[in-house]
Amino acid sequence: MRASGPCRRQTIRSFLAAVHIAIASDHAGFRLKSMLVAHLREAGHEVEDLGTDSEAPVDYPPFCAAAARAVVGGRAERGIVIGGSGNGEAIAANKVRGARAALCHDETTARLARMHNDANLLSLGERIVGPELALAIVDTFLSISFEAGRHVPRLAEITAIEDEEARRG
Repeated sequence: MRASGPCRRQTIRSFLAAVHIAIASDHAGFRLKSMLVAHLREAGHEVEDLGTDSEAPVDYPPFCAAAARAVVGGRAERGIVIGGSGNGEAIAANKVRGARAALCHDETTARLARMHNDANLLSLGERIVGPELALAIVDTFLSISFEAGRHVPRLAEITAIEDEEARRG
């Protein structure tokens, strides 16, 4: 039987190695971002908060691109982008060459995004997942390693598509 809630989160947290995380949101994800920043820092992670800094309406693409650039550029090991649904945030982050942002709604999608796709950014929707589930998703995303093996050629194919599109641009 799996533990759930705070006990399970504490168990996962105890196995996490501290990482540098770039995090960004728009106004619709601001409250969840604030909660996650506190949670991640409490767990010993270094968190770079790239905005926004309030619930005042803003456009999400620049914030998500900044988080993706921090990850792809090596300034952060992982990234998290948050909005109302998380859809636009994942799309914006994925426009940065080398970003692999995964929109996750539960621990299973977070685990598979890391294991099979080597996702380096997590996208969350504050209007979609509740706070406790968001914590569990984040902890899972940070605790899982890429499985490699049969997935490596697929990632190479994704990179080849990115390269081809960059040449066409």
